[in-house]
Amino acid sequence: MAYKSLESCLLDLEKSRQLIRIKEEVDPYLEMAAIHLRIHEAGGPALLFENVKGSKFRAASNIFGTLERSKFIFRDTLALVQQLIELKNDPVKAVKHPIKNFTAGVAALKALPFKNPSSKPVLFQQIQIENIPQIHHWPMDGGAFVTLPQVYTEDMDQPGIMHANLGMYRIQLSGNDYVMNKEIGLHYQLHRGIGVHQTKANSKGLPLKVSVFAGGPPAHSVAAVMPLPEGISEMTFAGVLGGRRFRYTYIDGYCISTDADIVITGEVYPGDNKPEGPFGDHLGYYSLRHNFPLMKVHKVFAKKDAIWPFTVVGRPPQEDTSFGQLIHEMTGSALQAEIPGLKEVNAVDAAGVHPLLLAIGSERYTPYTPAKQPAEILTIANHILGTGQLSLAKFLFITADDTNQLTTGNIQLYLQYILQRIDLTRDVHFYTNTTIDTLDYSGTALNTGSKVVFAAYGETRRHLATEVPDCLQHLRDFEWPSLVMPGVIALQTKPFTDYSAAAKELDVLDDLLRDKINELQNVPVLIICDDAPFVSEKLNNFLWVTFTRCNPSHDMYGIESTTTNKHWGCKGPLVFDARIKPHHAPPVVKDTVTEKKIDRLFNKGGSLYGILP
Repeated sequence: MAYKSLESCLLDLEKSRQLIRIKEEVDPYLEMAAIHLRIHEAGGPALLFENVKGSKFRAASNIFGTLERSKFIFRDTLALVQQLIELKNDPVKAVKHPIKNFTAGVAALKALPFKNPSSKPVLFQQIQIENIPQIHHWPMDGGAFVTLPQVYTEDMDQPGIMHANLGMYRIQLSGNDYVMNKEIGLHYQLHRGIGVHQTKANSKGLPLKVSVFAGGPPAHSVAAVMPLPEGISEMTFAGVLGGRRFRYTYIDGYCISTDADIVITGEVYPGDNKPEGPFGDHLGYYSLRHNFPLMKVHKVFAKKDAIWPFTVVGRPPQEDTSFGQLIHEMTGSALQAEIPGLKEVNAVDAAGVHPLLLAIGSERYTPYTPAKQPAEILTIANHILGTGQLSLAKFLFITADDTNQLTTGNIQLYLQYILQRIDLTRDVHFYTNTTIDTLDYSGTALNTGSKVVFAAYGETRRHLATEVPDCLQHLRDFEWPSLVMPGVIALQTKPFTDYSAAAKELDVLDDLLRDKINELQNVPVLIICDDAPFVSEKLNNFLWVTFTRCNPSHDMYGIESTTTNKHWGCKGPLVFDARIKPHHAPPVVKDTVTEKKIDRLFNKGGSLYGILP
């Protein structure tokens, strides 16, 4: 269905019983986010808040809360998008099957943005920032944030919508040192198109014009997070996915989406920054206060009966998980076409996406050699770490499977496959002093840390332990030995203080276990942590704690480790120090008072009574 607006989409969801209206007044300070989280965790419907305290505008959330709902929203166009992406990977298919691919060509016509001769749809009223629902998501957040923005900028050297960038970059509406109604914060990270545009504007000494669209057809939000190749306009993709051309106009030199519900326009001046944050983010921790670009507000527009869309991010899985799943549904094998030899890759959502990548490649370099060892997969690993946002990965596991039965989708079986085959003296490769995700505080500074590649291939080397070995049961200073999964044991110890102390603590562990290597040959990984029972309780806890709290170069050790010709390895288990460090950001935690306050909506007589199981 080609939705003309966000409201038309919500009405369609309501008709199919996938949306609930909340009629009671709800406070945007913590309450709206808490309601969203409770409903999302239960796999519940989309929400339309009709009475937002302090604002005349309605608000909607959990629109893309499940993959099934996202596929329902784009049920009439998803197959065509998949077909177009497939044709881009193999254009010869269009020639071989012209009739079959005719509809894809017709759909591509929707890709051309349409310049609306009238600006009236968005100019119904001019408002202030303070009129927008001031949604404060987590207790330690620095203010109200926009969490589903479509941030539009143009290339000064190639102006116009076809060379523009549309991205979903965090916007802080209030708090900190921002002057209400005049200033807002613009947070964007590495490998984002807006950075190229601001760099060009700065080099000319000119402000960058920015338009922030909120709402409109749901395809516009998806386009803003779609990892499109540089040079391809997100507005063209929005047209194809939405089955309706992206409509726009210009006001005061700013591009305006005439289908958006609310539009904020403003300028970012060279070197003009202010502290932004904290904000409870998608790794499950707060991103802290840092200087980011300051956007000086020009004008704010709202449609009649505008709806303000929002989401809540935190420890995964959250609604943004469905975005990732939907993108994977659409892109299919696009990445494999870009990286020769790559069969499959999984940015693990439970670990915060960027910290952990699992990949399956090919081994075709030396078919004449009977001995199997990593070769081509090392080349593929380097290609992965040099490709777009995949380059933000911190831990990359990669292997090859000649039987084509292995999948990265089954995370535990995949990791077991690797751990059964890894040669700990050969297959661990570090990249030090490099970039990591802006939101990852395990490194040495903002955007700065290290990476490690585990490239394992060949015959099975070990049968992974399914019980805790006796030699780990009574270790001095290391308690609660717990089986996380076959071959992985968690050990609890005292809190981390500093790296000097940690090195001594891990030296003690090394001394205790050096003569036990034979007993540990089926335990390739030890996790040192603050709470071993929590880490071992379920796989997602292990993934979250281990890969978000470790900086490979600083927090990885090995029993009887060696460095030979600059290559590090170990004879005994790998050791991950996954304790919380003083420089880490605090994890997001729900507010107990707010949790009790929202119970009124779920009790008998409330709008959400009977929604939860």
